[in-house]
Amino acid sequence: MDDESAQVAAAIAGELRLMDPEVRASRALARELLDPEFVEVGASGRRYGYEQLLAELPDKPGASKDGPRYEPSGMTGVLLAPGLVQVTFEARLGDRRSRHSSLWRRHDGQSGWRMYYHQATVVPPGVDPVPPATAP
Repeated sequence: MDDESAQVAAAIAGELRLMDPEVRASRALARELLDPEFVEVGASGRRYGYEQLLAELPDKPGASKDGPRYEPSGMTGVLLAPGLVQVTFEARLGDRRSRHSSLWRRHDGQSGWRMYYHQATVVPPGVDPVPPATAP
């Protein structure tokens, strides 16, 4: 695996970890994956900062082992610059579909990859899913 592919794979792995109910329910585990300068614009239109999201994440959907879980599809990543990866995908949580874009960055080898920015948009019923990416 080349360096670019390894960086993209690391960001995608972090994205998948953040969808794990065990991680969502634990402020300590989530803290390892969020950049201290983190900002999110949620599907609701609300803006969250680092501390606010860490405080609310355990109570958000997808944080219970017995409740609905995020089911991602079409996840892809692209290296924008060394140490900066954009991840995009569609997710289903129960009956709700949403499209997501996030930026993952790595400051150094010690802190690892952390989500710096996240944007989610609800997909209205009847809108076709994003087709899988095709190779050029």
